[in-house]
Amino acid sequence: MYLFYFLLGAVICWGAKCCSRREWNDEYCSLKQTKILLGIQAIIIPLHHMAQKTCASWLNPRYIIHGLDVFVPIGHLLVAVFFFCSGLGLYKSLKTKKDYLHGFVLKRIVPLIIAFYLSEFIYTGVRLLIGEKMKTKDIIWYLSGLHMANMNGWYIVVIIFFYFFFWLAFRLCKKEGTAILWMFIACVAYAVFGSFVGHQNDWWLRGEWWFNSIILFPTGLLFAKYDEKITAFFKKAYPILLPLSVIGTFGMYFLSVWAQNVWGYYGEYSHDPLTVPHRLMCCGVQWVLCIFYVLSWFLVMLKVRLGNKLLALAGSVTLELYLMHGMFVELFGFDFLEKVPSLHYIKNIPLYILVVFACAIPLTAVYSFIWKKLVKLLPKSRS
Repeated sequence: MYLFYFLLGAVICWGAKCCSRREWNDEYCSLKQTKILLGIQAIIIPLHHMAQKTCASWLNPRYIIHGLDVFVPIGHLLVAVFFFCSGLGLYKSLKTKKDYLHGFVLKRIVPLIIAFYLSEFIYTGVRLLIGEKMKTKDIIWYLSGLHMANMNGWYIVVIIFFYFFFWLAFRLCKKEGTAILWMFIACVAYAVFGSFVGHQNDWWLRGEWWFNSIILFPTGLLFAKYDEKITAFFKKAYPILLPLSVIGTFGMYFLSVWAQNVWGYYGEYSHDPLTVPHRLMCCGVQWVLCIFYVLSWFLVMLKVRLGNKLLALAGSVTLELYLMHGMFVELFGFDFLEKVPSLHYIKNIPLYILVVFACAIPLTAVYSFIWKKLVKLLPKSRS
């Protein structure tokens, strides 16, 4: 495991170039740099899910094998980077591409819907092949997308919602600031609604991971709108901001752990009238934590130009890898989604990591090829 962590650090740092004392990486918010940052998060997300399958506290003790413990509680931080970069990229495209909102639904939202359903069809098929017994109505629910065959598919559902909110806000509002304000309001309303839904195993908004990092989407929009002023401030206050952001990340992480232990997101079996307020208080702490985490990465990138071919490749298929890797996390775990025995239970953690990535990478390539072919069949929008 020590070798694994060393290799992970080497992959992230390989090709990185530090700027000299008086120089800055002025491309730190560019598409190329943010794609590499997303590539890093996309590599860590499977480790997060593998950790939840091997050493999470809620597992049966006989299945707990330590080694990936550090990755168990950080899923929302990794996804926060995706939300932030989505908001950042959408606003920049809005400002640089002519008539960007015309045909937006067809060009940006419909491909995501196709990706979602392609994933659901694949997972439903695999679940049947692995031996899961399903009634006809269960298959219909899964193929409809209203029940999740791919438990990791929640992110794409959420991002579709917020892409649509973005399109709606910027189409209806004359001022960009007003549109961004409405995006923040949409985030709060979405989190409140999710807090009332609570934890359940069938429908959308199944738990806090559906909303505990979404605030970074409008934050990315706001950052992109004022990026020049914000970057100038970052440079002036850099010696203070960088350590404060790192300290803030760790400080808010421990506060988040405390908040979950004291307030928590659960309460399904409790009659506590404050369950929903407690969920929202916990969510608020995690929103601040996510902001500190993303801020830390971008401050580092302001001085360090990230980059290597592996991270660039991962950054080019982040959605595909995100959707496909979970299949092998389950196929080689102790069971398959708590439904049926897995294909083969791998207890050796380094081998488990190796096999999951070795299988997920080619499937990601195949999935990406099929998805892009399907998207090409869409009619061209008249923009």
